[in-house]
Amino acid sequence: MKKNIHPENYRLVVFKDLSCDYSFLTKSTVETKDTVVWDDGKEYPLYSIEISNKSHPFFTGQQNLVDTAGRIEKFQKKYSKK
Repeated sequence: MKKNIHPENYRLVVFKDLSCDYSFLTKSTVETKDTVVWDDGKEYPLYSIEISNKSHPFFTGQQNLVDTAGRIEKFQKKYSKK
């Protein structure tokens, strides 16, 4: 392997999915400021994410519907000329 091309801060990091409260431990170089105590009792850096395989519609098979019609009607009612 080539020398001096691998990152030096490669370590175990806990990733937490905020939408479904799912966490997993893996190696990463991501910069973090928060820490968390994992199931093994050790403290690891914590990185919060918005979506993971436990909450993404492709993997879960569930689609989150957004009420876009309600938003459009609300916008038109608010800004329409009377």
